[in-house]
Amino acid sequence: MTGDSTRPGWFEAGLDHIWRPYVQMKTAPPPLPVERTDGCRIVLADGRELIDGIASWWTACHGYNHPHIRETVERQLATMPHVMFGGLVHEQALTLARRLAALTPGDLDRVFFSESGSVAVEVAMKMAVQYWLNRGVRGRSKFVAFKGGYHGDTTGAMAVSDDAGMHGIFHALLPRHLRVDLPTDNARAAALSELVERHADEIAGIIVEPLVQGAGGMLFHDAAVLRRLRQLAARYDLLLIFDEIFTGFGRTGTMFACEQADVVPDIVTLGKALTGGTLPLAATMARRKVFEAFWSDDPKHALMHGPTFMANALACAAANASLDLFEREPRLEQVRRISASLAKGLAPCRDMPGVADVRVKGAIGVVEMERIVELDAMRTRFFEEGVHIRPFDNVIYLTPSFTIEPDELSTLTGAITKVIQ
Repeated sequence: MTGDSTRPGWFEAGLDHIWRPYVQMKTAPPPLPVERTDGCRIVLADGRELIDGIASWWTACHGYNHPHIRETVERQLATMPHVMFGGLVHEQALTLARRLAALTPGDLDRVFFSESGSVAVEVAMKMAVQYWLNRGVRGRSKFVAFKGGYHGDTTGAMAVSDDAGMHGIFHALLPRHLRVDLPTDNARAAALSELVERHADEIAGIIVEPLVQGAGGMLFHDAAVLRRLRQLAARYDLLLIFDEIFTGFGRTGTMFACEQADVVPDIVTLGKALTGGTLPLAATMARRKVFEAFWSDDPKHALMHGPTFMANALACAAANASLDLFEREPRLEQVRRISASLAKGLAPCRDMPGVADVRVKGAIGVVEMERIVELDAMRTRFFEEGVHIRPFDNVIYLTPSFTIEPDELSTLTGAITKVIQ
């Protein structure tokens, strides 16, 4: 871990003090030191360039270092990098809230800002539970969640994620919710309906990742599933929560995944690409009826939540600049082109031994293997091919920036086919 002249001093001095995410540090190879980013490329300290196939966990939708976002943040930094949101507001936050309300469907017109997607989910769950309490209804504190789902790493978010994955060891810590299969066919829909009918008086809401369950395995479902959930929620007067932290801002082919089902959730969570991958920011948006349950003369009916860096001015400025780019540049058309290229570029994998499935939706391309892959070895092979791709479990996936060049995208798909072979 020491003595490599290609590694900078800051790397050698700091590596023994950092705690890295999602890795067994004793056995994992050391991380790669990054010097800078540019467009869809990560430039390492030794001069090598990697084409980024996952846009820094799906955030950098416009590529890295987009000049419009950078210049907007620089201007904001010169005037006000941050001010607490308790008792104070600022233009960037108010402008962003108004724009998000205009972009999302229906009457999702109240925006609560936080710093991360996991916290946005926590806020959504608190909103849903308190919605019933403020209406004088007791006992509704459970959620219907789905196998294969992932909503974050904080306690409440883990509790509504799939318990068969990495969060299984926290079983004793987590509240118990109702976890079932997505209603992808009539039999599963009937089983879900029966479950909800039995527990309706205990349920605060239903939470789902619309169209794509991301970190749970890049699992796709169609718009009919979302319509079934909307109908079920309406039948039993439940709140419907869409976690669009991964799917929002064009990733599935429309600005928000819920548009493809013509469904308006009661609460939606946003994050990741909200700032174009530049600064931490998330949002929990609620429909008018949800907010009205908190609008009261009773101070106990207030939502008692307030992240320290809520509505950070720099992050809100970056998010406004990102929305500018969606308005000015052909992002959704770029997603359509990426989708076609992913389908073509990954098609050869279908006939390879060990491949269980190949699927594409919007700017998401997935090769699912029949069994769990040797992750460290495969990631190293991708680095050797000049690309940054991070498989997990048995899934190799691409979620590139929407601004990726055709030759860069073909390099990514070519690397996957080569490494699988």
